[in-house]
Amino acid sequence: MKNISELLEEQIIKRMVTDNPWWSSDSVPEFYTKMPHRAYLQDFYNEVSDLEMRRAVILMGPRRVGKTVMIFHSIEQLLKSGVDSKKIIYISIDTPIYNNVSLENLFLYARTALKNPDDKDGFYVFFDEIQYLKNWEVHLKSLVDSFRGNKFVGSGSAAAALKMKSIESGAGRFTDFMLPPLTFSEFLNFNGRQSLIVPSKNGITPIDTIDIDALNRLYIDYINYGGYPEVVFSEKIRQNPGQYIKNDIIDKVLLRDLPSLYGISDIQELNQLFVHIAFRSGNEFSYEGLSSESGIRKDVIRKYLEYLQAAFLIKVVNKIDQNAKRLKKVMSFKIYLTNPSLRCALFSPVGDDDDMLGSMVETAIFSQLIQRGESNFYYSNWTKGREKGEVDIVWVNQATQKASSIAEIKWTDRFAKNPTELKSLLSFVNANKGLRKIIVTSKTEISSYNLDAGETIIFIPAALYSLCVMGSTLKSNNAQL
Repeated sequence: MKNISELLEEQIIKRMVTDNPWWSSDSVPEFYTKMPHRAYLQDFYNEVSDLEMRRAVILMGPRRVGKTVMIFHSIEQLLKSGVDSKKIIYISIDTPIYNNVSLENLFLYARTALKNPDDKDGFYVFFDEIQYLKNWEVHLKSLVDSFRGNKFVGSGSAAAALKMKSIESGAGRFTDFMLPPLTFSEFLNFNGRQSLIVPSKNGITPIDTIDIDALNRLYIDYINYGGYPEVVFSEKIRQNPGQYIKNDIIDKVLLRDLPSLYGISDIQELNQLFVHIAFRSGNEFSYEGLSSESGIRKDVIRKYLEYLQAAFLIKVVNKIDQNAKRLKKVMSFKIYLTNPSLRCALFSPVGDDDDMLGSMVETAIFSQLIQRGESNFYYSNWTKGREKGEVDIVWVNQATQKASSIAEIKWTDRFAKNPTELKSLLSFVNANKGLRKIIVTSKTEISSYNLDAGETIIFIPAALYSLCVMGSTLKSNNAQL
């Protein structure tokens, strides 16, 4: 009669055979092959397929952005490249039967299921939802050191926890790969509307659209619920995206992931702060103001902002003055949601005539910048006598510490028709000669305006600019502007 451990091993092996159908069929389930590819797939696959680089890959990102689907797309590519199907192992750690089983034992069970437990080289092993194993980073580091002829991949939704533990324990052993929410370019692709974008013939912008009104309607849809693939594809979820995003994404991060990771005792306090920030995404904040409005101590707010950034829910953008100099003492800063759809989940969708649409357009453009991995951008805000001014985005050359390009985000054609009304922007340009690019977004207008000093302001619709921002990252015919 078999003992409990033998019976458990038998059940684990049966489950692994079920979860790895390519062992018998040489193909990935059709459900996954029909899903469109994330634009980041090729970069991720390049990391996964490199057996020479003896480092595990840690795929992290917010909940529901398509990490598991991208793993299966990578497995599909491995199979197409000629990798033996029995050399690819997929294990979802949140499967109850795997509870508290070490990664090394799971690897052994998989090889046993393949009827070749002594074969230890040339495997591609994917541990999905790896954060469900306590001390996963210690287990994974041991695997990388002990089984050098294999590629190990861990993935998980608790982005803050994964990144913190990866940094702590994975130095020289782990390569982090962040998968963000959908970009606007991906959103168009997933909706089959990429034909709206065409190469430009206007001599001003790198791309154009055949129907700006249709593109703007899709842009507002993207702002409201476009960050998550499942929302795009499910008509049922689209009817109530707020419930899906809030329950399955926001609440799990705020009420479970962050409290368990950082030992937060007052969960409602953290939730209250996030709701306050989400409603005013793109606004300027200060520790003093946040403390006064929320009743939370300033030192606690500092920690909460750090946690929310680590969870990829918000991005804090620092301020510089009119001469592009960073301030010695941080008194105020802007905060953006990393995905504008998060606001819709907490409140209500914005429409074309909504007063909040302007700040959400700004949030959407910043979300593209954040996803591109940029960190050398700021906003400028200054007071000189009676003059007050602000510029939304300032890129600073890290070598010279001077402003290199600027952008002002608008959802109106007013300034394209009357450029001299851009008083703050023009004041900043006068104080920072030799700017490489000066961008002002509009709602529908594409035009340019030459300044006396030789610089040119480019006016481009915000929806098109969101595509241009990601042009250097995503596989498309878009050029970066």
